[in-house]
Amino acid sequence: AGGPVPPDRRDEIYRGLLEQLVSIRLLRQEVAARKVDIPDTELEKRMAEVMQQFPSKDVFAEMVKTQDTTLEKFRTEQRQDLAINKMLGDALKDKVAATQAQIDEFYKQNPDRFKQGERVRASHILIAVPQGADSVTKTQARTKAEGLLKKVKAGGDFAALAKEDSQDPGSAIQGGDLGYFQPGQMVPEFNEVAFKLAPGKVSDLVETQFGFHIIKVVEKQTARTVPLDEVRPQLTQFLENQNRQRETQAFVAGLRAKGKVEILI
Repeated sequence: AGGPVPPDRRDEIYRGLLEQLVSIRLLRQEVAARKVDIPDTELEKRMAEVMQQFPSKDVFAEMVKTQDTTLEKFRTEQRQDLAINKMLGDALKDKVAATQAQIDEFYKQNPDRFKQGERVRASHILIAVPQGADSVTKTQARTKAEGLLKKVKAGGDFAALAKEDSQDPGSAIQGGDLGYFQPGQMVPEFNEVAFKLAPGKVSDLVETQFGFHIIKVVEKQTARTVPLDEVRPQLTQFLENQNRQRETQAFVAGLRAKGKVEILI
């Protein structure tokens, strides 16, 4: 994380790093033994994905430099990582799938994980007011919001108006849709109105620290336990990730058991 190692955790952290290095070395040796090959096209795709995380090539080059490595070493490490992932994917592909019994058992044994409080799905149109705006700017924003509210009340297409005029870039592109939220997730003024409105109804203007909102409630859900069928895809993914982690640890343990590892510190 870039900070100093806490003195009281020095041995724990260093031992953990050492164990990671041993595991990586064992995996790389196994990749070589199995002759796992990564095509250049796959490596270039990975490099492009990494580069996209940086504002420019210069910033990326500086990152490489601060890691005390070179571009070629970095490329080699990326190729090795891809090879390890490919090897593990092939070796564990029949061991990570979540079975129906495993899914049912987890759902049954962890009821609290699937409890869901009251929530609302709503859309909004926002006419923003900058922090510290003068009265003229605020009046202009209110006038514009009132004009949009009249259009909505007259039967205007809420989603189309949101896409065209809402100044919330995160939701405007979705026709103003904010998705589901629970009490307390929105600012108090917005929260109070949204949870009082009936589905399909549109609010009057709601003023918050962000400006003026027109809120439309799409759906309300009371507190409930989410049915298994509704969470099955996410639960399956969660369990498969757990299985993959467990099987990867077992795979590395097997490599360590048959390899020769000497720790001299």
